[in-house]
Amino acid sequence: MLLLKNLQISFNDEQVLKGINLTVNKGDVVTLIGPSGTGKTTLLRCINYLEKPDDGEITLGDVHLDYKSIRKKDILKIRRKTAMVFQQYNLFKHKTVIENVMEAQMVVQKKSKKAAYEKSMEELEKVGLLDKINAYPSQLSGGQQQRVSIARALAVEPEVILFDEPTSALDPELVGEVLKVIEAVAKSGITIVLVTHEMSFAQNISTKVVFMDKGKIVEEGTPTEIFNQSSNERTRGFLNQFYTRKN
Repeated sequence: MLLLKNLQISFNDEQVLKGINLTVNKGDVVTLIGPSGTGKTTLLRCINYLEKPDDGEITLGDVHLDYKSIRKKDILKIRRKTAMVFQQYNLFKHKTVIENVMEAQMVVQKKSKKAAYEKSMEELEKVGLLDKINAYPSQLSGGQQQRVSIARALAVEPEVILFDEPTSALDPELVGEVLKVIEAVAKSGITIVLVTHEMSFAQNISTKVVFMDKGKIVEEGTPTEIFNQSSNERTRGFLNQFYTRKN
């Protein structure tokens, strides 16, 4: 289970997250939706401490931490239980596909080169990239690079994978291949927290949808409750605007 309690963070005296409380059960696919600039990515980055919260608590599995008194070893505990797939792939340009997937396993998890290689091949097969293991990122399409990022995240066997708008940097024709891989990851039972503007995908893949606005959780519920039965005016207004733009 992932549990966030009273999560708060400010940048330049502007409060970006205003007391977030969120529960993510094991095996859940929780999708964060809402307007740009409302704190969704910041929330993800706080979970694995890429951003330092001002206040709040986090529980992840058997680890419980107070952000006000967090220590370096505590940060490592959280990061070993999570993996993040970024908008911009964040691959090492000077390393091949297989080396990118192996890196964290050897450096962070201290796996042997042989063990890391075998695990990397297993995960690259899942994302359909065994024929690209010796290619460099510059030789791959954006969709292929993002699939390498997903394989890298899977290879460290995290308790939770955080997806930060994983298709936002892709050309439209490449979005589908990445969404298909994420859907397969979700079906495998791994706990996922996802930020996306792909509303149809969110509706289909999620066990819970969380609508955020102005640094707060406005509403959360099943996809049916949020997309089809929401009684919240702000949620309905956002979804109506979104579908109007799409159409």
